[in-house]
Amino acid sequence: MKKRILIVGGTGFIGYHLAKKCLKKNFLVTSLSSRKPKKEKYLKKVKYIKCDISNKNNLKRNIKGNYDYVINCGGYVNHNEKVRTFNSHYKGCKNLADFFNKKNIISFIQIGSSVEYGSIKSPQSENKNCSIKKLKSTYGRAKFLATKYLLGLFEKEKFPVTILRLYLVYGPNQDTNRLISSVINSCLLKKKFPCSNGNQYRDFLYVDDLIKAIISCFGNSNSMGKIINVGQGKPKKVKNIIELINGKIGTGVPEYGKIKFRKDEIKILYPDIKLAKKILKWKSKISLKKGIDLTIKNYKSQLNIN
Repeated sequence: MKKRILIVGGTGFIGYHLAKKCLKKNFLVTSLSSRKPKKEKYLKKVKYIKCDISNKNNLKRNIKGNYDYVINCGGYVNHNEKVRTFNSHYKGCKNLADFFNKKNIISFIQIGSSVEYGSIKSPQSENKNCSIKKLKSTYGRAKFLATKYLLGLFEKEKFPVTILRLYLVYGPNQDTNRLISSVINSCLLKKKFPCSNGNQYRDFLYVDDLIKAIISCFGNSNSMGKIINVGQGKPKKVKNIIELINGKIGTGVPEYGKIKFRKDEIKILYPDIKLAKKILKWKSKISLKKGIDLTIKNYKSQLNIN
């Protein structure tokens, strides 16, 4: 029988790429999201359900049938709206876990965030615990509490959860509110664009590599009840990435120093990925240069640029 997968946040960047890959694997794919898919992210064979996961009754009314795998990459993206951010990333996750706890699913995969480590020094490893009091953002606290709740459910009732703690994921069809997508878009449109001085180091992962990591968790009993970092494990200087993109495209003017660092901003941020290699038998395969080339090609297509 075909495997059934529910992708919470299936109309978003990660959800779209995961749905596309699962369709190729002949899964029956359902997307649960607070919004309809954009035209360029609509997939014919996906069943789309509109639902607010932070509303428990709404969730119960909309989820029908059985699923083998549930992936939670949902949550409100505008983190300035603190109440909606907290409700979607914590309460929504809790509602999903409570709903599926007695449903005999094979795997529940939570998309977590490196923000949950707070200011812990890189390379950040899964055995380092951050105090919630040290987390500055509502988003970070919501993700942290969601992780804590899920691990508690695993300890008490063996809920089959794996938490993937992501760093900076990029690739085709990403909204232009992230560093790489924003720089590519600005350069293709021949704009001047503000940026920081670019002296910070960050870890970037191409989306196809992330999807392979997610799929490696399906039915993986060794990953259950664990937090696993997912990233390249090789930090890159942000200024070098901006210059790489700018050089490849040949247009656009970065205005360095226009965006100031936050007081609490971490200068060097990247993960220890030993656990992903050991448990998931996974590591990234797509180099930054290749990933950026593929992403530029996608944005050129969207903008009808040869």
